[in-house]
Amino acid sequence: MRLYHGSNTGINSINLAMCRPYKDFGIGFYLTDIREQAEKMAVRVAKIYGGSPVLNVFDIQDDFRELPGIKIKDFGEQTTEEWARFVMNNRNHSFDNIEDILCNQDNKYDIVIGPVADDNMALLFRQYENEIIDFQTLLKGMVYKKTSSQYSFHTEKSIRLLRKVED
Repeated sequence: MRLYHGSNTGINSINLAMCRPYKDFGIGFYLTDIREQAEKMAVRVAKIYGGSPVLNVFDIQDDFRELPGIKIKDFGEQTTEEWARFVMNNRNHSFDNIEDILCNQDNKYDIVIGPVADDNMALLFRQYENEIIDFQTLLKGMVYKKTSSQYSFHTEKSIRLLRKVED
């Protein structure tokens, strides 16, 4: 399976210590199986941080979900209540129940797969957290949002499954 990471730099060696915390699925290295999505992210990152857009390409064996010893949380392609709570818990700087199965701040999952919470979705999350809308309104708002795919790798053993593809 081919995965893509858009950046402003070539990445030959993945360093989890360089990854930012409080992302959708926790601190980790994020990729997508949608080339165009990664290309757009590369352009965005280059505009923000400088440099030129770079598409980093990786392969992972097709049956990685069946590998023993790899804990995977797969939300599928659709936004759900479980996915929303998971993303909100991981993004929340003051969330402290990290043992919760709907949180990956402790890297209990080696790999997490699911939709991307785009900027519109992030606005819904903020409105909910600020008690402007209730959870049911949040869920209704998520139904019509177009989502895209992300695969996040959170542990060294999951990173070792990725093989850089030379362009």
